[in-house]
Amino acid sequence: MASALLARTLAGLRTVRSSPISHAKISLTRNSIFNSVATNEPVVSAEWLHAHLREPDVKVLDASWYMPNEKRNPLQEYQITQYGCTVNSIFTIKIAVSSFLEVFCLTLFVPEYRNFLNQLPHMLPSEEAFSAAVSALGIENRDGVIVYDGKGIFSAARVWWMFRVFGHDKIWVLDGGLPQWRASGFDVESSASSDSILKASAACEAIEKVYKGQTVPTTFLARLQPHLIWKFEQVNQNIENKTHQHIDARAKGRFDGTAPEPRKGLISGHIPGSKCIPFTQMLDSSQTLLPTAELHKRFAEGVQSKGPPCGSSGSRLVPVFGGISLDQPIIASCGTGVTACILAMGLHRVGKVDVPIYDGSWTEWAQTDAPVVTASPSGNIQ
Repeated sequence: MASALLARTLAGLRTVRSSPISHAKISLTRNSIFNSVATNEPVVSAEWLHAHLREPDVKVLDASWYMPNEKRNPLQEYQITQYGCTVNSIFTIKIAVSSFLEVFCLTLFVPEYRNFLNQLPHMLPSEEAFSAAVSALGIENRDGVIVYDGKGIFSAARVWWMFRVFGHDKIWVLDGGLPQWRASGFDVESSASSDSILKASAACEAIEKVYKGQTVPTTFLARLQPHLIWKFEQVNQNIENKTHQHIDARAKGRFDGTAPEPRKGLISGHIPGSKCIPFTQMLDSSQTLLPTAELHKRFAEGVQSKGPPCGSSGSRLVPVFGGISLDQPIIASCGTGVTACILAMGLHRVGKVDVPIYDGSWTEWAQTDAPVVTASPSGNIQ
C-alpha cells in the first residue's frame, strides 16, 4: 500500500514555482505581517495573499477535494495534467509557491489510511500523524498557513478546522479560493518543483511510520483541542440534554430524507433536534464568505419562504433554514465533517470561535441504530 500510495503521490502531485511578483518586498519582523489579520477572522483576501506571498513564514497549501458524486480525483487530474492532457483548467493551475495538500490530510484526502483508524471517511488523524506530515511539508508552529481549494470555499475549510483543532490558530482560508485568485488577475502556474515532490514523499513516509508505531522527527507540534471535536456519544447525549444547538450543513433534501446521499447505500434524513443550514448559505455568488451582518441574519433569522396559512387566509413566512441563537452553544455536522467546517467558519466570523464539529457526522450516524428523522411527502417531519 505504501509504495503504491507514494508512487501515486509522486506521479500526481503538482506544486508550483513562484514567478516574480511586482510589489516591493515589505520589510517586516517575523510574524508581524499577521498582525493585520484578526484572529477571529477566518479568511484573507486574494489581495492580502498576493502582497505577502513571498514572506518566509507564510505557507500556502492547496486542499482541493471533490464530493464522490462529482467523480473527480485530484491526484488523477494532476497526473493527467503532467502528461499534457486537457482537464478542467481551473483545477490544474496553482498559486505560486503553494504545496498540494493531498498527502498530509490523511483520511480526508487519502482513503487508504482509513484502516489505521476506522472505516469512516475523512476522520481526524492522530496528533502524531498530523505533526509528522505537517513537519515534512516544511511547516513550523511559528508559521502562518493560508489554505485554498479549486471550488472557492469548500474542502479548504476542513483543513482550516484541522489546524485549529490541533492548536494552530495562525490558519486562514483564501476567500473565494483559486477562482477568486484568478479573477483578481494574479499569477498562476502549473509546473512541479523537485522540492515539493521530495516534501510530498517525505510526508507520505512520515505518516506511514507514525501509524506503524515508529518515531518521526518533527518541527511542528500538534496539541489536540478536544472542545472543538465531538464524537457519536456526545451527539447522542445532546438529543436529551440539549446543551448545544445542532446545525447540519447538508442540502435540505438530504436533511429531510427526500434526496439521496452521495455515498451509495447510505440513507438520508437527519439527527433528532438538528436544524438545516446548508453550507452554501455562508457564501455569496463568487464563493466568498458573507459579511458579518449577513451571516448574523442567516444564522439568527434563517432563510424564509411563503408557506401555508396559519389559521387565517393568505400565506405566512416560514423558516426554511437556520433560526438559531448565537448566544447559545452550537455543534455542527454534515455528511462526513467537511462542509460543517464552512458553517464553523461563518460562526467564527460572527464571534463564535469555539464551535465543535461532529467528526463522524451523518455517515457515522446513519450506520448505527441511532434515531433518524425524515420528512413525509407532505413536508411534515416524522
